[in-house]
Amino acid sequence: MGLLDTVKLPDGIQALDYDALKKLAAEVRELIIDVVSNNGGHLAPSLGVVELTIALLKVFKPDFDKIVWDVGHQSYAYKILTDRRERFHTLRTYKGISGFIKPSESIFDAFGVGHTSTSISAGLGIKIASDILGKGQKVVAVIGDGAMTAGLAFEGLNNLGQLDKNMIVILNDNEMSISPNVGAFSKHLSKILSGDIYTRFRKDVQKFLENAPLGGQLLHVAKKMEEGLIGFFTPGVIFEELGLRYIGPIDGHNIKDIVSALSNALKQDGPVLVHVATKKGKGYKPAEDNPDIFHGVSSFDKQTGKPLKFASQKTFTSAFGDKLADIAIKNKKVVAITAAMADGTGLKKFAEIFPERFFDVGIAEQHAVTFAAGLAISGLKPYVAIYSTFLQRAYDQIIHDVALQNLPVVLCIDRAGLVGADGPTHHGSFDLSYLRCIPNLTIMMPKNIYELERMLEMAQDINSPVAIRYPRGGEENLEGYIDSSIELYRPEIVSGEGDIAIVTGGHIFSQGFNAHKKLEKIGIKTSLINMRFLKPVETDSLIKVLNNKKLIVTIEENSIKGGMGEEIASILLENNIYTKVIKLGIPDKFIEHGDVNILRKLLKIDSDSIVELISRECQK
Repeated sequence: MGLLDTVKLPDGIQALDYDALKKLAAEVRELIIDVVSNNGGHLAPSLGVVELTIALLKVFKPDFDKIVWDVGHQSYAYKILTDRRERFHTLRTYKGISGFIKPSESIFDAFGVGHTSTSISAGLGIKIASDILGKGQKVVAVIGDGAMTAGLAFEGLNNLGQLDKNMIVILNDNEMSISPNVGAFSKHLSKILSGDIYTRFRKDVQKFLENAPLGGQLLHVAKKMEEGLIGFFTPGVIFEELGLRYIGPIDGHNIKDIVSALSNALKQDGPVLVHVATKKGKGYKPAEDNPDIFHGVSSFDKQTGKPLKFASQKTFTSAFGDKLADIAIKNKKVVAITAAMADGTGLKKFAEIFPERFFDVGIAEQHAVTFAAGLAISGLKPYVAIYSTFLQRAYDQIIHDVALQNLPVVLCIDRAGLVGADGPTHHGSFDLSYLRCIPNLTIMMPKNIYELERMLEMAQDINSPVAIRYPRGGEENLEGYIDSSIELYRPEIVSGEGDIAIVTGGHIFSQGFNAHKKLEKIGIKTSLINMRFLKPVETDSLIKVLNNKKLIVTIEENSIKGGMGEEIASILLENNIYTKVIKLGIPDKFIEHGDVNILRKLLKIDSDSIVELISRECQK
C-alpha cells in the first residue's frame, strides 16, 4: 500500500517529512496518468502542479483557508489530495467528478472555474468578505502564466495592489525559460528580501522614515532603489509596481522551496506574488516532450502515449481550418485570429502557410474581437475562431465594436452545442440566444462539413458581421440524405409531406433526420426542414411548408430560451399561424458533463425520444 492509501487526506500531509512528500508526489502522478489515459482530460497542466499542490496543502488548511484555482485543469492533484481520492477514477464521466473546480462537488473547492483568469478577482472578493465577516481566512490564488494574457487577471492585480490586502497570488509559470545563473541569484535574493530579518528591517526603516524630516521623499527614494534591485535580478518589477511584494522565481518541483516561499509570503504585510516555475507534463516523458498535445487528451496508451481512439473521419474543426486556408490562398484580404487556441480551433495549418496573416492574441477574447473590428474597418476580412463558451466573454465587443459599426467580421464559433466530458463551463449552450438579438448579424448553422465549407465561402461576400456555429467532432452519417445547394438565408426543405413538421438547425439535424425516417417506417409522415440560417430568414418558403400543419416540433442544441425554436414560433405568430409548437433543446438549466449521446437522451433530443414524442402526440 502506498501513502495515498494510508495517509489521512488532506490533514495528514502536514505531518509528512519531505522524503515522504516526494513519494506522495510520485503516487499522485501515477494515479493521474492512469485515470486520464482511460478517461481523457487535461494531463500536462495537472502533472506540472503536483509538488505545488502538496506544498499548498502543507502550509494551508483547505477546509478553512481558501485556495482559489485558476483554470480548473490544474486541479487533478488537488482533487486527489483533498477528498476525491476514491472517486478519482470517475473523472469526467457521467455522474462522476468534474474535470474542473466545482464548489457543489466538494467543500475544499473555493470557487467554480472552467474559464481562465478569474482567480485573482474571485480571491480578492473572498478575502475582503473574510475580513468583513471576521473569519481570518488566508486566501491564495493560483494562476497559470497563460492566464496572465487576459485583461481580467491584470484588473484583479491592480485592484489587489490598490486595496493592499494580505493575499497571496501564485504565478504558476510553466513556459518561461529562466537562465540558471540569473535564476539562482534571484532565488537567493528572494529568500533574503522575504526573510524575517529583512522584513523586520524594512518595517523599521519605513516607520523611521515616515516620522523623520523629509521622510516621505526619502521613503520614495528607498522604495525605488529596492525596486531597481529586484527588477535588475528578477522579472518581478511589474508586480512590485502594481503594489505586490514579489518572491521568486521558485523551483516548482521542489516542495521544500515552495513551502519556504509560502511561509515567507505569509509574513509580509499586504499582497504577495510568488513566482513558481514548473514544467508541464512533469514526470511523464510523452507529456514533457509534447505539452501542447497532452494539454487536453482523449484516452491513450500509458506506455507509449499514443491515442487509443483515432478519428475515423474529418472533424468540423479540421474542415474549418483546411477550408479557410484554401480561401486565403485566393483571397489575400483574409486573416485568421484565435485566442490561445490555434490547435483547438484548427488554425495550425493556416498559421504555417500564412504566418503574417495569422494572429494568436492569447487568452483575450475581448481583444480578439475588437482587434478583428480594427482589421475589418481597414479593409481586411477577419475570421475569428473562438469556442462558443469563450465567445461569451466578448459579447460587448461583438455588439459595440463589430455589429454597431456593421463591420464584416466572421465569427467562427467552434464547440457549439454539447461538448461532453468538459461539462457546463464548456457546453456551447447559449450562442444562438445571445447572438440572435444583435442587429446586422447573419447567423449560419451548418449541419455538416459540406455546409460549413460553403458558408465559409459565402461569408467572404457578406459586407456585414457573420456568425457560423458548428460543433465539436465529426458529422454523423445520414443514410439516404443527399446535400442540396445552399441559397443565402433560405431554409432547406428536405420534405414537405404530412401534417407534422420537424424543424432543425445545425448538427442536431442528424437526430431530426433519423426521427423523420423512423416515423416514416411506422406510417407517420413528417415534413423536415433544415433552417441553415437563423438570422435573417427568408420566410416565404418556410411559411409555405408550415402553414396548415397540426404540430411543429423544433429541435436545437442550444438553450430553448431565446433559441431557434422561439424564432420559429415568432415567425408563425407574425404570419397569423397558430399551430402548436413544441420546442426541444437545452432546458433553462446548466447541463452536467458526460458523453454527448447520454446527454442527448437525458434532454430528449435524440431521435428515439423525438419519435416517441411525435407518436404520443399523434395519439391524442
